[in-house]
Amino acid sequence: MSDSAYARAGVDYTKMEPFKMAMIEAGKKTLSFPNKRGVFINEDAAHAHGAVFEYRGSEPHIWCKTQEDLGNKNWIAEWMYEKTGKSYYENIAIDTALIVVNDVIAQGALPVVFTDQLEASSSAWYADEKRAKDLASGFLKICEEVGMALPAGESASVSYIVNPKAPVKEIATLSGSVTGIVVPAKRLITGKKLAAGDVIIGASSSGLHANGISLVIQKALELPEQFLTKLPNGHTLGEEALLPTRSYVALVEALLENEIDVHAFLPATGDGVGKIAFDKRPFTYRIRNWPNVPELFRYYDDELNVSSQDCLKTFNWGVGYYTFAAQEDAERIVETGAKAGYEMTILGVVEKGERQIIFEPASVILSPPGE
Repeated sequence: MSDSAYARAGVDYTKMEPFKMAMIEAGKKTLSFPNKRGVFINEDAAHAHGAVFEYRGSEPHIWCKTQEDLGNKNWIAEWMYEKTGKSYYENIAIDTALIVVNDVIAQGALPVVFTDQLEASSSAWYADEKRAKDLASGFLKICEEVGMALPAGESASVSYIVNPKAPVKEIATLSGSVTGIVVPAKRLITGKKLAAGDVIIGASSSGLHANGISLVIQKALELPEQFLTKLPNGHTLGEEALLPTRSYVALVEALLENEIDVHAFLPATGDGVGKIAFDKRPFTYRIRNWPNVPELFRYYDDELNVSSQDCLKTFNWGVGYYTFAAQEDAERIVETGAKAGYEMTILGVVEKGERQIIFEPASVILSPPGE
């Protein structure tokens, strides 16, 4: 532990350095992952002051870049860690990466470079070896799964800015940026081809993913056992909430490789099922079928008296990714997705009409995002 003036002010690099080294070592193992997409990382510059990379293929290509923040999900992980001694940070690392990746691929861009950013409530947060090891392990695991490198990142101590709500004592905000490549360039998906008559096909989620967390926390803290409350499936509420986000890279890649004419991709993120009406044009989205609803969502609906309307406008409700396409391509999309390992459901159709979702399984009408 340093006794420098800076350390006494709240930034102790002797506590942070082992974490930084663990992340750098994990990152080094990822550098060749995007090579299969023709993207190569300059290893001499890795983890210096930025990510240096190039495309060495011969086809016309387009770059796509986005960034996202994980939000409040790791507050639950910290609560569970303090109460049970189990770190869920491998899952949290996966969530942090995929909340960005699943957005990038909606353009038909496959992920090649990921940079992470952490801002902790104190330098001491970085000193926990178990948490650091799990986080680095999770980043390595998901980078290998989706084919991207982690050549750079940032970790800071900002005690004047980040202060978690009790009973959590220490925490870090997690966010990241992903660069994807569309190659050949004609594979770019803009969503402009969406039209009345299109079918809506859903790929099942692994559970909560990373949206609706604030509602999950609020209601859980009202329970006697809070996140240790047992659900009907025998898992605790905390365990179920911390299931990692599912990657949909393999699904998108399979559809692109099979040259299926996808009109739009849509990650099921903010606004829950209401996100389906993402397009600003006057379309009605009629949902007739739905896959199994995860246990956590059913518990909030059935036992915690969160209305079906609120559940559907908050949670993904069991679908993590949507594909919109012409009717004649529906079965091929389902078959291709199944071969790639996804549970696919033809949910309904796009119709001309008021911009809304008619969710027939629950007999409710959902407003578009933000309404």
